[in-house]
Amino acid sequence: MASLPPVGSRVSIRYRLPAGTTPPMSDVIGELLAQDPVIMVRTKSDGVVEVRPADVVAVRELSVVPVRTSEIRNLEHAAALAWPGTERSWHDGWLLRAAGGYTSRANSAVPLDFSSSLTGLPAIVDWYAQRDLEPWLALPERLLPIRADGIKHTRVMVTDITATEPDEAVTFLPSPDAAWLACYQRDVPPEVLTAVVDGEVAFASTAGAAVGRGAITTAPDGTRWLGISAVHVDAGHRRRGHARRLCRALLDWGAQRDADRAYVQVLSDNSGAITLYHSLGFRLHHHHRYVDARSLSPRTL
Repeated sequence: MASLPPVGSRVSIRYRLPAGTTPPMSDVIGELLAQDPVIMVRTKSDGVVEVRPADVVAVRELSVVPVRTSEIRNLEHAAALAWPGTERSWHDGWLLRAAGGYTSRANSAVPLDFSSSLTGLPAIVDWYAQRDLEPWLALPERLLPIRADGIKHTRVMVTDITATEPDEAVTFLPSPDAAWLACYQRDVPPEVLTAVVDGEVAFASTAGAAVGRGAITTAPDGTRWLGISAVHVDAGHRRRGHARRLCRALLDWGAQRDADRAYVQVLSDNSGAITLYHSLGFRLHHHHRYVDARSLSPRTL
């Protein structure tokens, strides 16, 4: 059976009907109510539909509410400003980012303008080649008609922000110190972590148990977005609620600085992180993936 998103998600499920039925398959779209022992989906018109897990052919998680392409572009613009790499350049509506190869987000080109097209791919490939980097394209769904499957399929999840009581156990720094970097346990230089364009960044920690990064940037439509990233819990402190506590503190930090909404970017196979953010109120906004610009051909466009 295809993997299911957390209960409460909006899904589209294709499933087999009993043998001899015409047509042999059906689809159901609605809110996922249960996964086991029977999948239950509440639809707008048919009530609750039950599906045996063994009959599921395909599952797709959908945004909870309809999302316009312009909303995807605005959010991706804010997210690119929040993780811009250490060098960047605009070319034919694409924002090209480089950071010595550290992290996919900081070393990829993203189409952010209505004028973005594929005619500029040779120049993008050359720009990255001059920096000894692979020319990865960060492709949010629906912004460009590219069918290439790509890698690192990612869920972009969002939630509204409301202020809560500050958590004194969570500390914030304007840049990561040695203790934060030791807990993070990833080889990413501080200059990549602290980079932000026209925004504010902070590094949260809970006494060596967990760390995370928050960045506030403004989208072209005026929405102030808080991006939560680089969340990591030390192996000796896991399953004790540290990640949840840290993220709640980051959400409050954003609310205190007039952020309207928050987003996270989570690999689609990271079920633990998806479940955590879902429990904090985050819901799917859109998907994106990475595609090597050199792999594109007329058949993939």
